[in-house]
Amino acid sequence: MGNRETWRAGEELAARYLTDLGWRVLERNWRCPAGELDIIAVDPGPPVTVVFCEVKCRRGLGFGPPLEAITAAKQRKLRELAALWLRAQPGTAPGIRIDGVGVLLPADGSHRITHVRGIGS
Repeated sequence: MGNRETWRAGEELAARYLTDLGWRVLERNWRCPAGELDIIAVDPGPPVTVVFCEVKCRRGLGFGPPLEAITAAKQRKLRELAALWLRAQPGTAPGIRIDGVGVLLPADGSHRITHVRGIGS
């Protein structure tokens, strides 16, 4: 499995994980000139919250767990992108949050998902 296939599989698993939680996925791979948001979803709460999910996927732990790739600089960029997405939407979100979703896809075909709510808060 190449990098692109790993990324796609990881993002698909992350989206399925979120919908299994009862969340509604609003957008995937939202792009603007400043960058991209992987998944934008609604956590029904309470309270109802628009969640900007950064998905990181790896095939192994040789470079550490997937969520270690969400650096302080990446968190700042995610906050900037979330603000841009919110400005482009009609109305105001009841609440917002940035989460990290790490997907580990080892060669044996299994997977493990780690979800951290409120990264960089």
